[in-house]
Amino acid sequence: MKRFFRFDQLQTNFKQETLGGITTFFAMAYIVVVNPAILQAGGIPKEASTTATILVAALGTLLMAFYARRPFAIAPYMGENAFIAYTVCIGMGFAWQTALGALFISGVVFILITALKIRGWIANAIPENLKRAFAAGIGFFIMFIGLNEAGLVRLGVVGAPVKIGDLSSAGPIIAAVGIFLIAILIIRKVTGALLIGMLITSVLAFFFKVSPLPESVLSAPPSLAPVFLQLDIAGAFAPEFLPIILVLFILAFVDTMGTLIGLSARAGLLDENNNLPEIEKPMMADAIATTGAAVIGTSTSGAYIESAAGIEAGARSGFASLVTAGMFLLCLFFAPLFVAVPPVAYGAALVIVGFLMVAPLRSLPFDDYTELFPAVATIALMTFTFNIGFGIASGFVLYVLFKLCTGRGRELSAGIWLLFAISIILFIVYPYERV
Repeated sequence: MKRFFRFDQLQTNFKQETLGGITTFFAMAYIVVVNPAILQAGGIPKEASTTATILVAALGTLLMAFYARRPFAIAPYMGENAFIAYTVCIGMGFAWQTALGALFISGVVFILITALKIRGWIANAIPENLKRAFAAGIGFFIMFIGLNEAGLVRLGVVGAPVKIGDLSSAGPIIAAVGIFLIAILIIRKVTGALLIGMLITSVLAFFFKVSPLPESVLSAPPSLAPVFLQLDIAGAFAPEFLPIILVLFILAFVDTMGTLIGLSARAGLLDENNNLPEIEKPMMADAIATTGAAVIGTSTSGAYIESAAGIEAGARSGFASLVTAGMFLLCLFFAPLFVAVPPVAYGAALVIVGFLMVAPLRSLPFDDYTELFPAVATIALMTFTFNIGFGIASGFVLYVLFKLCTGRGRELSAGIWLLFAISIILFIVYPYERV
């Protein structure tokens, strides 16, 4: 098994990978509760959706473990689930079955272009400084999520969209203690710093009654029948649904590409040209997961940014993904126990992970504004629009425009021109008025 997962090549071991896989799971276990709650707003039965969420996460991550052999977990995407529930189903009035049909179509297209190595060719054509921006942008994005989950940053009002959390309450204080504790453990190079920090922070949250203890440990998984094979593919081929298919496709396309490159950069998996070797394999894993998600009964799925937590804990190979997948399978029966980890705990861990991921900023060329401006815009818009896909797409558009307007159009490859065109299409067809 060590040979299969290339432990020697990656300079890793079972202990390190197991710790990384468990850390990734606890950093993203919230999806088991949050994804079904969001999709319920669009009419998808919550109980069945919970089972679907767990199964897609487990099966997709197993595919990442054994086929791609990378330390990336797969689960339904945040953002895309809200797009399906609030924009497609509530705002536009489409049935959730038709939305799943559109998701299936986009997944099949993903599989085809991945098999033809088109996605890999496009990914390798991304300029190096935009790749660095993806990693740093994901870092700030994760940091913002962590601060919000921890209660240190809250939604504000018109004119001041965010504000400081209530530091007179126990939750944010415990989260701040957790952030400080994890940082100290990392500085002192303590093995398992993130997981230890999350567990201690959880205990503090339980002790001070910031979060409730799980009422039970075991629970039978709800039936999958209400959502399994309920997708309406024929309905998704209606002309008025074409923009929805395009948006689902493009958002997932740029999200996955940026996430894979950003995570790989942090894990040290990129080659000397800042490309991920055999990138088609993790891309195929998420393409199959997205297609399977529509069949099983949940939203767009792909590589999860919270995998960064496991990478920081030492995950480098597919064995970490195998561990994460196993935890999700256990979650089918022990969901109340696993999802009891409070937001102040995993939020604290995500803040530290985000901090560690912004290191590529030091490599940006601050003396070349045609490279710097698109990179910084990508980072800013990924965070401030709370949408990784839009931030990345903005970077592609600005990169081309800055090069053209400064007489450096010859530096643009065919791949970046294609990404420019795809991004423009996204901005045109996205149903903004429905959001």
